[in-house]
Amino acid sequence: MGMNRPITIGRIDYANAWPLFHQLEERFEWNSYEVIKRVPSGLNRLLQAGELDISAISSFSYGQNAKDYVLLPDLSVGSIGKVNSILLFLKEPIERKRPERISLTATSATSVNLLKILMTLRFECEPEYVTAEPDLEKMLEASDGALIIGDQAIHASWKDHGLHVIDLGQLWNEWTGLGMTYAVVAARKEVVQEQPDAVHAVCKALIESKQYNKTNLDPLIVQACKQLGGDTAYWTTYFQSIQYDFGSKLQEGLKLYFEYSKKLGLLSHDVELTFFEDQSAQKVKE
Repeated sequence: MGMNRPITIGRIDYANAWPLFHQLEERFEWNSYEVIKRVPSGLNRLLQAGELDISAISSFSYGQNAKDYVLLPDLSVGSIGKVNSILLFLKEPIERKRPERISLTATSATSVNLLKILMTLRFECEPEYVTAEPDLEKMLEASDGALIIGDQAIHASWKDHGLHVIDLGQLWNEWTGLGMTYAVVAARKEVVQEQPDAVHAVCKALIESKQYNKTNLDPLIVQACKQLGGDTAYWTTYFQSIQYDFGSKLQEGLKLYFEYSKKLGLLSHDVELTFFEDQSAQKVKE
């Protein structure tokens, strides 16, 4: 795989993943690599089908297919506290009234199942869940709440709608004391076996991009203001609040998330975090 075509790399098409991928192209010989942009659910399907070799994917999708994937170390989209773009909008405060029906985004399994875990185990309620397009007003026409993620969630959070907003990253952290990992970067095992040097090159380039972008946020902030709206102060806080390094609090939080997912029947099996390692790559000790 990859011998007669470019290595294909999946990029999450949300602002929260920009620091992993911005200027990645400059670090490759681009006759050998191709980047494909999709929302997380699209990347999940393409990697599972073998149409991508390496991709940022929903953490839950890794859990579903862990036997087929290895994780690239030091790369994630997560938070320890507020994430600001995975938001539950409620008509009434949850302390006053538990929601009976919640409309869900269809773009990320991780956020949907995080919500189900929190509703069941934290708030001891079992609302009906319905999938809908990420339009807040339409989602709330027949529901008590709406889960929206990514850039659409950011835009919805700026509106003066009088709704009660729960940041799922903040809620998870307050409840567990841990971080939450929403997306990881994974490679298919057969690609690792057949082309370890190519996988290492992608891993190295992504880590270099991440490290550079974290300390040079201005171009991303300008791009976000131009493309998505908002101001410099908002986007500075936003990018600085997201965790891209997949540190121990994020790993432990993800393991607990998988444990709860199995407990609730969202996953049928235990999940181990298996990382890509070779003589050149930095080894990750669990």
